[in-house]
Amino acid sequence: MSQASFSNNSTLDETTLGNWLWDAACKIRGEIDAAKYRDYILPLIFLKRLSDVFEDELTRLIYEYGESEIVEALILEDHNLVRFYLPVDARWETITKKKKDVGQYLTDIVRKLARENPKLSGAIDIVDFNATTSGERIISDDSLIVLVGVLSKYRLGINDVQADIIGRAYEYLLRKFAEGSGSSAGEFFTPPEVARLMGCILDPEPGETVYDPCCGSGGLLIKCALRFRDKYSEQSSTAPLKYYGQEWLALTSAMAKMNVFLHNMEAEIAIGDSMNNPKFLSRKGKLQHFDMVTSNPMWNQKFDQRVYENDEFSRYFSGYPNNSSADWGWVQHMAAYLTDSGRMAVVLDTGAVSRGSGSGGSNRERDIRKAYVEQDLIESVILLPENLFFNTTAPGIILIVNKQKRHPREILLINGSGQFEKGRPKNFLTADAIKTMGEIYLQWKAVDEISIIITTSEAAKSDYNLSPSRYIAKAAVDDTIPLEDAVFLLKEAEEERALADQRLWEVLAELGLGDEPVSPLLSSSPPMAVAEKKQPYGKGKKS
Repeated sequence: MSQASFSNNSTLDETTLGNWLWDAACKIRGEIDAAKYRDYILPLIFLKRLSDVFEDELTRLIYEYGESEIVEALILEDHNLVRFYLPVDARWETITKKKKDVGQYLTDIVRKLARENPKLSGAIDIVDFNATTSGERIISDDSLIVLVGVLSKYRLGINDVQADIIGRAYEYLLRKFAEGSGSSAGEFFTPPEVARLMGCILDPEPGETVYDPCCGSGGLLIKCALRFRDKYSEQSSTAPLKYYGQEWLALTSAMAKMNVFLHNMEAEIAIGDSMNNPKFLSRKGKLQHFDMVTSNPMWNQKFDQRVYENDEFSRYFSGYPNNSSADWGWVQHMAAYLTDSGRMAVVLDTGAVSRGSGSGGSNRERDIRKAYVEQDLIESVILLPENLFFNTTAPGIILIVNKQKRHPREILLINGSGQFEKGRPKNFLTADAIKTMGEIYLQWKAVDEISIIITTSEAAKSDYNLSPSRYIAKAAVDDTIPLEDAVFLLKEAEEERALADQRLWEVLAELGLGDEPVSPLLSSSPPMAVAEKKQPYGKGKKS
């Protein structure tokens, strides 16, 4: 049946999309926490997209066979005639007529769809629309009826919207809630223009594989897909990319499955803590290898040393990071997944490429950077502008590691700190800025006041400080250590002192000169307990 009776034909451009989604959110605003809006809105948008596309396919089959009754009988017998099968009671037109027990009805419907279409399992059946807390419904039937009505305003069929319009809806909601909900929302969100730049840098080729161990809502994987589709028509004979992601939070993992499904991506999304329990393994129990890794892990995450010491996959061959920051733990985890010619782009805190350099003595992060430079693995570092990410004003960097560098013993440093436009509440990279920095990297060129090519020997002379601002000065140089880095260095020094004290007491105990105390540093709770967050997946100091 046509939905023309309750859905107009307006085009969903970016502005219209935003207004529509915000209208939907406002209908349930106040009844539930803002960060929970997406948990109810997105599955319903997904359901409507499925229903509208199914209706389009039904119309095509009726045109071929002439009778709707014949088509209904055929697809009931053979679900493969359509991309996914929707029983009559799961179609949007039926849903809009439901006025009683709506929450339970929607919950039953999405679970039924997952049974009928196994590919949708874990994506569409993620929310209990009838859920209660303290004996009260989280979202009432009345609100669900209003929400369904608002979402009925636009068709989301094959010819109604662009292929990635629903993914952009997800981005919009994440961004909107990040603006108003503080750091916890920002943890889930990588600004889309940063993700586009990373997709441009990785520049996928036919048949390659892409992995994100902190995939969040799947945004970085999707930007690789969009970059690939910009280069190669979907109708061409080029081999498609294959995508793999792991996400710690079950609900966010479901969102990622939904997102990649709507983008027609051949993707496998796993649930679990990828640092302690990596899911993508070979038949021999070794880490699976991928051509590309793209990720934005939580910045300066804290892991117990046992995470590294007890590793069974030989990931941390260049050294153990300190307790104060797992940045280089994540880098080594990702690099271990690369093929012999693999490459990766990862977003990190700016201090990850400079901390410890020039301080004298030994420093774990600096020593790991040294190992990576000496092994000629670091290809480029891109300094991003300030105030792009939603729970910090810190700029961040993109670190590019390449096991088969195009220019051995060289490192391209790009200072993109000025490549932005002011926005409210956050700055943003323009399309021109993305193009400029992407071309500088792909064409490997030095540009006055933006990029410079240094040798690994020059990096060694600077004690392996790879901060682009050190080499590309846009104004008078300020050698003052940023407060955030100063605090980090203080914590690092305290950790080293605690470890030294512990070793001293162990030696004294062996000599019978004292009882061994238990160091608070070495008796912490399980590794992940100290960093209770979704590997932000996507979105650490940061879909």
